[in-house]
Amino acid sequence: MEERWSTEHVLSLAPDAASQKAAGKLSAPAPWSGAGTDGTALWGECRGSGSTPYRTVIELATPAYQCSCPSRKFPCKHALGLLLLWSGTPEAVPAAEPADWAADWIEARQARAEKAAEKAAQKRAEKPAADPEAVRRRAEKRGARVAAGAAELRLRLADRVRHGLADQSTAGPWEEVAARMVDAQAPGLATKVRELDALPQERLLEEYALLHLLATAATRVDELPPELAATVRSRVGYTQDAAEVLSGPTVRDRWLVLGSRDTSDERLTTRRVWVRGAKTGRYALLLAFGRPGQAPDLALPTGRLLEAELAFHPGARPLRAVLGTRYGAPEPGPQAPPDGLTVAEAVAGYGTAVADDPWLDSWPTVLAGVVPVRTPDGWHLTDGHHTVPVRPSAVPEAALWRLTAVSTGRPLTVFGEYGHQGFAPVTAWSADQRPVGLTHN
Repeated sequence: MEERWSTEHVLSLAPDAASQKAAGKLSAPAPWSGAGTDGTALWGECRGSGSTPYRTVIELATPAYQCSCPSRKFPCKHALGLLLLWSGTPEAVPAAEPADWAADWIEARQARAEKAAEKAAQKRAEKPAADPEAVRRRAEKRGARVAAGAAELRLRLADRVRHGLADQSTAGPWEEVAARMVDAQAPGLATKVRELDALPQERLLEEYALLHLLATAATRVDELPPELAATVRSRVGYTQDAAEVLSGPTVRDRWLVLGSRDTSDERLTTRRVWVRGAKTGRYALLLAFGRPGQAPDLALPTGRLLEAELAFHPGARPLRAVLGTRYGAPEPGPQAPPDGLTVAEAVAGYGTAVADDPWLDSWPTVLAGVVPVRTPDGWHLTDGHHTVPVRPSAVPEAALWRLTAVSTGRPLTVFGEYGHQGFAPVTAWSADQRPVGLTHN
């Protein structure tokens, strides 16, 4: 029997809450006709306000969407509604051969993908090799700018401490210093500096110390071990494109999708997907981005296994990775929850990670046998021996009550990020072993 996506996963594809709500109204069989699936794609016609129904087709592997409606949101409510119908009412989307109009789009898309791959390969082959001397000169020039900016930041931090953290009356905002870091080609430092204005008084000294340590490392990055130097460059703001990362070593494994979380601002939606290797036990974080009104294009259902090659960004504690060659579509994962740690083991694991990367805010962690509890000072997870606080504002309050309802007082397996501010839950495995997402209201 074909395994279909969960409702939580379908809703995670929506570009916004309004699209989720509108899709819910289209998740019943009534407005649909001619719906079907061949295991790799869905299609159907949805009745709208006009005389002509909207034709919707979805390729599941990517996924990719096409709809004849005029919506500028991507995926539109019709695509989401069809996915919800397929997920919740399988008999309404039976196995069939694609309708002609759906088959035409599927074939055209496959042809475009093959042509794009050939064009990219040709472009790589024809691309002239970079002049090593010019590359070296640019790198030295930027390195000198970053070092000068980092040295200035150290002085500014020292001045603030010298005048006293409680006396900020003459210090002024950090925006000017952040602008100086941008001029120094250190956008990572600029971001950290801007965050200082919003921090509570009790956290200032801690963040000053970490930022001072990072600025100090940036002034002597060439003296550091290669892995730590890569971490410092990444946090300062040096970037690598995906092709460059994929040109290095890759790790092939069957990766279990542990969960995902979307964050949005007025410019961008960022999707974070965490996976863990079934053989290596190694964690990886995949990032994808979408414009306003468009969901990121990376969609991996939680609980599925994907055999693929991942290339990790270099660093003292590599986590972020780029998805390389896939060996088939995501498959049903194990029936049991993933192996997890006790709270004490999770604390020790994070301590080991911080020893490698002092600026690490959190580390992906699976907790086993924990129960959610709510106390006057906030939410916690306890395994009966130790307790870890849930990070404030990490997930909606409604999601924490959902976690409590799933638990009903019994121990759960919970995946999330553990750090010095607490635990941010992402996915929980209920009594029937189905993963439940905790990142959406």
